[in-house]
Amino acid sequence: MKKLVIVTHPFIEESIINKTWIDELGEHPTVFEIHSLYKKYPTLEFDIEAEQSLLSDFDDIIFQFPIHWFSTPFALKKYIDEVFSFGWAFGPGGGKLAGKQIGFAVSTGGDKESYDSGIPLPDLLNDFKLSFEFCGCKVGKLHAFYGAMNEPTDQVILENAKAYVDAFLPITTEANA
Repeated sequence: MKKLVIVTHPFIEESIINKTWIDELGEHPTVFEIHSLYKKYPTLEFDIEAEQSLLSDFDDIIFQFPIHWFSTPFALKKYIDEVFSFGWAFGPGGGKLAGKQIGFAVSTGGDKESYDSGIPLPDLLNDFKLSFEFCGCKVGKLHAFYGAMNEPTDQVILENAKAYVDAFLPITTEANA
């Protein structure tokens, strides 16, 4: 089954990392469906029912975004606040996200050492992890690109993009290939 990739980058056309990730994901159209919140909703007025329906269609959802000031872009927080609503995602009549596998693909401006010696990246995502778990989701993989502000080479960026795709590709064996 396809995986939904919810991209939340406010300046995707200027991005090198996230744009390369999208290009690499696009090489696997039968595996990944890319859904860019800022492209679809430039005013951030989400169609809640359409978004809930979209989320319902996927078992695996990847949230892709850059870290901004130790958090996610505003649109992702707004999206979760509005789309993951009481009576749909949780509470009486909720549970529509229960059992879904959630992953993260995150880019940072700072290098890995900065995060490891300060606030590790997984710790920065705790609020989201707890929210998803509260809704019955299983939080799994985290793929990261550290040091976007350090002028990484095209080769490093492409290798990271391939590693991202590989991390989320379904495992196949000769028996089920």
